Amino acid sequence: MLVTKFDPFAEIRDLERRLMGAVDVPKNGKKVANVNAFMPTVNTREDEKSYTVEVDLPGIKKEDIKVNIDPENNTLTISGERKFKNEVRKDDYYTLESNYGKFLRTFTLPENVNVEQIDAKSEDGVLNLTLPKIEKEQKEVKEILVK
Repeated sequence: MLVTKFDPFAEIRDLERRLMGAVDVPKNGKKVANVNAFMPTVNTREDEKSYTVEVDLPGIKKEDIKVNIDPENNTLTISGERKFKNEVRKDDYYTLESNYGKFLRTFTLPENVNVEQIDAKSEDGVLNLTLPKIEKEQKEVKEILVK
């Protein structure tokens, strides 16, 4: 009898691999293209004055990155496309790998973000967004006389 260990996450990993991995695009009943999904990793931090969002975008030029604010839905959307080729020519073999993919990440902004002062910089394959907080006036407690 063959003993197989149960893996409760196997189906989830398989689904993720099918959704985020290579997808064949049919044309005239034949598979002609291989489209790779690309989901950049994101790190977020908060301090007293601002929120910071770091998005790993290796190989993507800053001209290919779009950052949009939707004030109606209070969302921040980061989108773009990654394109690069890895070509190797040797005497006995030749390989050409083209990896590309569009990405879109959307985040709901906290209520206290000053959307007019958001700063975005791209350096060394990392997009850094600084989302300053709205400074609220510190008001003293006011006593109300009861009549």
